[in-house]
Amino acid sequence: MSEKQNLQKRSDSVFIGNYIRYPAVMVKGEGCRLQDENGKEYLDFLAGIAVCALGHCHPRVTEAVCRQAGELVHVSNLYYTRPQTALAELLVANSFGEKIFMCNSGAEANEAAIKLARIASAAGRFRILSLQGSFHGRTLATVAATGQPKFHQGFEPLPEGFVHLPFGDLEAVEKNIDESVCAVLCEPIQGESGVRPLPREYLSGIRELCDRHGLLLIFDEIQTGMGRSGTLFAYEQYSVVPDIMTLAKGLGNGMPIGAMVTTADLAAAFVPGTHASTFGGNPVAAAAGVAVMEVMLAEGFFEGVRLRAAYLQKRLAELVPRFGLLLEGTRGVGMLQALVLSKEGVARGADIVREMFARGVLINFAGNAVLRFAPPLIVGEEEIDIMVGRLAEVLEEMENEAAGA
Repeated sequence: MSEKQNLQKRSDSVFIGNYIRYPAVMVKGEGCRLQDENGKEYLDFLAGIAVCALGHCHPRVTEAVCRQAGELVHVSNLYYTRPQTALAELLVANSFGEKIFMCNSGAEANEAAIKLARIASAAGRFRILSLQGSFHGRTLATVAATGQPKFHQGFEPLPEGFVHLPFGDLEAVEKNIDESVCAVLCEPIQGESGVRPLPREYLSGIRELCDRHGLLLIFDEIQTGMGRSGTLFAYEQYSVVPDIMTLAKGLGNGMPIGAMVTTADLAAAFVPGTHASTFGGNPVAAAAGVAVMEVMLAEGFFEGVRLRAAYLQKRLAELVPRFGLLLEGTRGVGMLQALVLSKEGVARGADIVREMFARGVLINFAGNAVLRFAPPLIVGEEEIDIMVGRLAEVLEEMENEAAGA
């Protein structure tokens, strides 16, 4: 038995089997590349599911983490720390927000947003409207907010107070507003259901409805925030400002950290005892977040992201007419892009991902509908060309197989 097989067997013997893992033991990462224990290199176009926004082991982030780990790893939130304060100041200075709550993950950030929306609203207002196809986390409340029944199965009865409305249907939102509703929760671009950007006019319409009815608008930017859309936050591109925004994933470039951003008026509803997090804003994770923010806010960073994202979208679009049996089109914003699969393509979606893995490229099959590409924001044109070239080889082989059948 090889060392890899031995490690996999050991791991499978002690971990709950709630993950389907690929047969690779990753041991090293740098930039847009990962390396397994056998020395095989992988181009990473998934970035830990939109997490490693600056690539693996970015030197600024690594230096910040190592320095902070040698000074102070943890104290409770009964005390102040410099990294936590510095990160909160950067988030406030570069967003609509005035107050920050820090936690450890996207689900926790959404939990905080749900609790804040309820406690800050009038008595009797507790329901939250979310969208079909949404994904907001794995805790019971965030699963209940998620508009995908497959994530609900086996966990019923779910917490009450969540209504899932059709994607992009403004009339449905208006029809479901009554005196029990406190907020609308949505992702500007749905990620897990297949990279589906919400129309600009829809988000503007939701903002208007929330203003008219005294509701709060919550943007889940856990996947779309931190530069993924081509600006620091996706809401900047829609000219629609939420009341609450949630962040995680790219905020720590791999370190576990989440944040809820909101206004001072709303934040006043959280007083000592209403909400907390033992590890939220941990000094090491916060130091990583500060480094991430400083790199992203440097002059020219987002201009470069947008140029490379346009190149990625163009190269993906070139595949569509070449492989019409499997592909229908492209969609996405910034460095969150997708190839929309045809009916035949959907049937082979998982196979395409496995073949790409075998050829040293990491992508995934999202929403049973698309191939999703969420590379580090620093990905270069040469790396995009390599990925597209290998994908073209896989698609050509599969179309030839279909023609031969």
